Amino acid sequence: MKPQNILLGKDGTVKLCDFGFARELSLDTLMVRSIKGTPLYMSPELVLERPYDHRSDLWALGCIVYELLVGTPPFYTHSIFQLVSIITQQPVRWPRGVSAELKDFLQGLLMKDPTLRLSWPELLRHPFIKDKVIGKRFQR
Repeated sequence: MKPQNILLGKDGTVKLCDFGFARELSLDTLMVRSIKGTPLYMSPELVLERPYDHRSDLWALGCIVYELLVGTPPFYTHSIFQLVSIITQQPVRWPRGVSAELKDFLQGLLMKDPTLRLSWPELLRHPFIKDKVIGKRFQR
C-alpha cells in the first residue's frame, strides 16, 4: 500500500487499488514470502525478507498517515541500502504538534515487531479512529 494506491471519489469514498502486482491477503492468510511493493512503505519484515501477513499492510497504513501529516514518509533516504537499516533500526521522528492520540495510533501501526503492531479489530477501537465519523460507520 502507498499513497498512489488510494483513490478518492467525488462523494468522499475511498478505494484502494494496485496497478502493479497484487496479492490478496486475509486474516486467514498465514504467511507470504514473495516481496512486492514500494520500499518506502515496506515493513521491517518485508525489507528483511522474512515471512509476512496482513500486518505488513497495517505498517504501510501507518507510513501513509504519517506522510499525510508530515509531508514525508517516516523512514526516508535516497539510498535503498540505508533505507533497510533505517526501517529496521531507527525510531520514528515525531514533529511538534502531533496529538497524543494520533501519535499513539501511529506508534501502534509502526511497531517494528509485527506481533506487537496494532491490528484488526483493535485498530477500529483506537480512540483516534473510534471517535471519528469513519470509525462510527464501521463499528458493529
